[in-house]
Amino acid sequence: MFFVNSDGGARGNPGPSAIGIVIREEENILEKYSEKLKGNITNNVAEYTALIKALELAKKYTKDELTCLLDSELVVKQMLGEYSVNDKKLIPLFLIVQKLQENFKKIYYKHVPRSDKFQKIADYILNKELDKK
Repeated sequence: MFFVNSDGGARGNPGPSAIGIVIREEENILEKYSEKLKGNITNNVAEYTALIKALELAKKYTKDELTCLLDSELVVKQMLGEYSVNDKKLIPLFLIVQKLQENFKKIYYKHVPRSDKFQKIADYILNKELDKK
């Protein structure tokens, strides 16, 4: 089974933001990715941007089942249909995720605490991006 841990964060909310992604097969890390985002962005937009990039990267490794792990309860519940997407900035991002899901047979979304060991790595690499001058 393949997993992606994605994290997006903004300092100031909105403020400078970055994303961090860990792609793995079980416990074996296949790829780490981080990127500083342009402009002042909210945490929720950064979380969606991280998920989009994670799905784009994951299709290199599998077209089968993928488990997406996020510490954003809002994004997870929106992807599961438990919450509606009302924020005008999030709707187009949600639709991009919907389209990217077509690259996989099945996607699972799961909320994980920030203390999850792989989520900590995603958070660490996004913060390293934010610390760069």
